Amino acid sequence: MIIKQLSVFLENKSGRLNEVTEILEKAGINISALSVADTSDYGILRMVVSNPDLALKILKENRFSVSLTDVLCICIPNKIGSLSKTINILSKENISIDYVYAFSMNDKALAVLRTEDIQKGIDVLKEHDTEVLDADDIYGI
Repeated sequence: MIIKQLSVFLENKSGRLNEVTEILEKAGINISALSVADTSDYGILRMVVSNPDLALKILKENRFSVSLTDVLCICIPNKIGSLSKTINILSKENISIDYVYAFSMNDKALAVLRTEDIQKGIDVLKEHDTEVLDADDIYGI
């Protein structure tokens, strides 16, 4: 249930994101989800990819500052209040969320969450019948 997410530190200049996506493309690695948080000089590119260990190796070989981080991914109904309900469950258990990125399609929404304690987050969400996806579900998207 724990998913490995790539975090890549990028200079905030034209073409850097393109370099990363081209390197992954050439290696046959698919990007299932991504988020970019930027500042004036640098950004953090967070990605869930089809083969995180290979992506880590290849990006390091290409001199990118990259690391793997544990996250979890949930599948919730794409309707008003679903995300709020999920966050409320974690909040009531005093589990902090460092960040989240999500998307929805048709009747489902997927959200990638980084919590202070990933395993506790998974356990609590499952106890409340929240669908927590397996890594194989995400890597294969």
